[in-house]
Amino acid sequence: MAPDVPAAQPLISSDVEAVLAAAGGLVAGLPLGREYRILRRIVEGTRAAVAVLDTELRFRYVNPRMARVDGLSAEAHLGRTLTDVLPGAHRAEQVLREVLRDGRPRQLVLTGFTLAPSPPARRLWRATYHRLEDEHGRVVGLVGVGLEITEPRQTLHALERAHQRMALLDTAVTRIGTTLDIDATCGELADFVVPELADAAGVELFQQDRPGGRRQTPPGVMRLRRAAASAAPQLRATLREIGATGVSLEYEAGSPIRRRLDAGESWMFDLSAGDVPEGAYADWIARYRAVGVHSVLISPMGTEDRLLGTLSMVRVRPSPPFTREDALVAKELAARAARALDRAFRYAREHAMALELQRALLTEPTVPHPNLETAFRYLPADDTTVVGGDWFDALALSRARNLLVIGDVMGHGVEAAVAMSHYRSMLRALADTGLRPHEMLQHADRMVADAGFDRVATCLLALGDPRANTISYANAGHLPPVRLTPQGHTEIVPLPVGPPLGTGFGSYETVTRPGVPGGTLLLYTDGLVERRDEDIDDSLRRLTRLRLAPRDSLDKIVDDVLAQLMSGPAEDDVAVLAARVHGHIHL
Repeated sequence: MAPDVPAAQPLISSDVEAVLAAAGGLVAGLPLGREYRILRRIVEGTRAAVAVLDTELRFRYVNPRMARVDGLSAEAHLGRTLTDVLPGAHRAEQVLREVLRDGRPRQLVLTGFTLAPSPPARRLWRATYHRLEDEHGRVVGLVGVGLEITEPRQTLHALERAHQRMALLDTAVTRIGTTLDIDATCGELADFVVPELADAAGVELFQQDRPGGRRQTPPGVMRLRRAAASAAPQLRATLREIGATGVSLEYEAGSPIRRRLDAGESWMFDLSAGDVPEGAYADWIARYRAVGVHSVLISPMGTEDRLLGTLSMVRVRPSPPFTREDALVAKELAARAARALDRAFRYAREHAMALELQRALLTEPTVPHPNLETAFRYLPADDTTVVGGDWFDALALSRARNLLVIGDVMGHGVEAAVAMSHYRSMLRALADTGLRPHEMLQHADRMVADAGFDRVATCLLALGDPRANTISYANAGHLPPVRLTPQGHTEIVPLPVGPPLGTGFGSYETVTRPGVPGGTLLLYTDGLVERRDEDIDDSLRRLTRLRLAPRDSLDKIVDDVLAQLMSGPAEDDVAVLAARVHGHIHL
């Protein structure tokens, strides 16, 4: 309560009739009396707080609204200063003295709290002060008229925060989940929330024990591995040890964090209030506290049917603690990241399945006749592209003949790998019928078209006949083979090109070329030479500039081909098959 002060007379009396009587009995019935009553009702009934101060900034009058705002009666204000009445509010007394000195009105925004109970922690008022002068021009004080703007300002602030949250979430769509790489998506999420929501952040994913591994997760314990971490520049060195990627976190069943995560809710903890929680995670919370972390927020990352991991965020002073609004934003960001991660996990599984299937189907070609040496390579595209349907084969036929096959199913994924197995099996069956190469392609084309199979494929056949010392080719939309001469020159073998297999319009031609003693034949798929920004003719010309040693082993030749043509990660799958005959049979 304010200290006792000497009694003071109000500058404006609260007894209207007494004021009018003092002015003379007839004044009450004159227009002046009616105007005074009207003005007095306006001042007493307005929602604005009105106060009159003398030149020492002591209260001489307050209207009822001002009394309610301050939590003191009007009489209790009289004679007290601003400091006495408003100890918890910001007081711009120097500005008020300037109004007394120069007479220019001032508008102020005052903050703080008064003796009146109020839900907001801090209140705001906007007030205007004018100088008062008597009929002789002498300065007698100030009049202040103010309105509380706490609620409108809070509403505006809430709208601004809501707008910021929506803008943040909209931006997240373009910055989180830009690739199908799991670690990259985790890194995008961690980098996005720092510094927008946190001073440091980590993204943790479920960690499964490997069979036979040394460390086994105890029953009921949730183990997570930190896949990505990010921190503000000034905190990176401090938090590097406890926030590094690769560390494991374990949450015991029944612990506060675990209960919240199992319920799909965020867990928020103030390290500056209370003791460190018990449990398997108590150690890292204590370490966080040691480096100045005072607020922790962990949000689940999950889809509708499973939990993928967590988004962990911390704040250090002077950043404020996390709020419920922060938890809502973090939960939405984690949910959006979870959808991107789910796509990445599904892709990773499909990619692994397709790659495993393709590798199983691309086992070493059937052993050809002893007079034919072969070498092959298969390189899947980099991890940003789903595995394709490239295949190759070398088949031993009757009369010491050998059939080389290379093909490429259009499209990618498990379906392409399965289609590739169908084409490979079909051509193996047709190879035993004694058909010529173009007839094999025609039968394969009709069989695929009649079956309604929607995966077309390019294919090149090369049938070596040792008795005639020739190679007979048939081409279904594939790139031409390359021949390495004994002198070390690489030559493209020109061939007529028919439509890919599966169109039903196949019209193919067998072209027979003589063999070259000591030569090597190279068959390949388009991933070896095609580039997105290069004309195919230019790509093929690069084959003729290969520098190869014809007497090297076929494995060395194939490796040299790949080294000279593959300057970076493959944009598409690459298959290469090299063949060279021994003795009197030449390609």
